[in-house]
Amino acid sequence: MTFINDLFNGSFMPHGHCLLWRTDLLILHVGGDVMTFVAYMLIPLALLRLVKMRDDLKFSWIVLMFSCFIFFCGATHFLGIVNVWHGYYYIHGIMKTLTGMISIATAIMLWHLLPYAIAMPSKRNLEEKIVALTLAEKKLAQANQHLESEVAKRTAQLEKLATTDELTELANRREIMRILDVELLRCRRQKSTLCVMMLDLDHFKAINDEHGHQTGDQTLKFAAECFKQQIRKIDFIGRIGGEEFLIILPDTAIEPAVELAERIRLALNQQSTKQALPNCTVSIGVIDCQITDTPQSLLQRADDMMYQAKTNGRDQVCFS
Repeated sequence: MTFINDLFNGSFMPHGHCLLWRTDLLILHVGGDVMTFVAYMLIPLALLRLVKMRDDLKFSWIVLMFSCFIFFCGATHFLGIVNVWHGYYYIHGIMKTLTGMISIATAIMLWHLLPYAIAMPSKRNLEEKIVALTLAEKKLAQANQHLESEVAKRTAQLEKLATTDELTELANRREIMRILDVELLRCRRQKSTLCVMMLDLDHFKAINDEHGHQTGDQTLKFAAECFKQQIRKIDFIGRIGGEEFLIILPDTAIEPAVELAERIRLALNQQSTKQALPNCTVSIGVIDCQITDTPQSLLQRADDMMYQAKTNGRDQVCFS
């Protein structure tokens, strides 16, 4: 009970006597304590709000401990103001003791935290890492762009290999048959005309036997280029095997198709005599599409007409 009475005993000599109750000294000391007290109360509130709003902070406990330390510091300044007029020195002493204990505890915890804080990257380190990551991202984007370009290029090459005859660079059998199927469906849908032309180089086996396969290949390439030069941009040409070629003529009736076949035959005759290659002729079968035709029947009918041209003596055009 005596301790309680002493604790709240304010009859000790007020601190104001030490200041001789001079107004200028009172304003300096009391004013300084008031401003310090207000600041020490606002700082813990700000820190508490920070911890509440940022629950992701790894070291929030040290922030709370530091808030308590500042709060008790503010409380000692508040009691310093009170003691200017009243002598509550027991309470003031206890508050200072608690402040000292909390200060020591905070300092110990801060030293424990120090290695982790030092290990945390600085703003400069973060900026350097951001720059490095940005450069790496830019290089990765460039690498991806280059890779996409290479993939697109390789895809185009593979598509060309899959659809192009390697020797003549015309459409291969699979591709020209696919086109024939598409054009036949379009012909039926639009009720338009469609003609198909089968071409076979005459005596090609003899060219291979007498002049060699290299000359034979050059002859095939020459004939393919000759055929290609005579057709329109909307027409399709492909090599379907050996020395046989197929030409698809969309929106073309049988009469102009036969005329084109004759031009192709004559062009090959005329141009082959000007080349350092064996004389080469071609037998051509031309047919127009009927309503009951399929891709296979079109091919068979054109093949029959081509063999009819062979039977009739070669180097000519037959049609039906």
